[in-house]
Amino acid sequence: MAIHRLTARQVVPVSLEEAWAFFSSPRNLPLITPPWLDLRLTSQPPAEMYPGLIITYTVRPILGIPLPWATEITHVEDRVRFVDDQRVGPYGLWHHQHDFREVEGGTEVRDTVHYAVPFGPFGDIVALLAVRPRLHDIFAYRREVLRERFGVAG
Repeated sequence: MAIHRLTARQVVPVSLEEAWAFFSSPRNLPLITPPWLDLRLTSQPPAEMYPGLIITYTVRPILGIPLPWATEITHVEDRVRFVDDQRVGPYGLWHHQHDFREVEGGTEVRDTVHYAVPFGPFGDIVALLAVRPRLHDIFAYRREVLRERFGVAG
């Protein structure tokens, strides 16, 4: 099972405090997730995250079949970064680090995702041919939603 890495970066034209408030609220996750994933929260997360928080939801990534997913917020460094790790879900490994820093024109939001697909060599092929393009689509969708919500950085 190979471990793959995906990074995404976007500058949003808002203060670090505003960017952090938006991204660190688990309740905003459905707003930046493509409708075709049909992400539905199945737990009632608090307005702010904290280390140890478990968030549960369902997604429909393949053929509309609902899959349970649970992530744990494992690290929170206020207005700097937070990390979510899959505890239950479709991946053999899912580790998503969200980093924030003030830059000219707003706040840089950088995502680093390490993931692995189960099923050995077959999973590695699926990761390259299907999962990676889907993840790119998810981050492209998010980029557009954030542009509509916050505008374009100077």
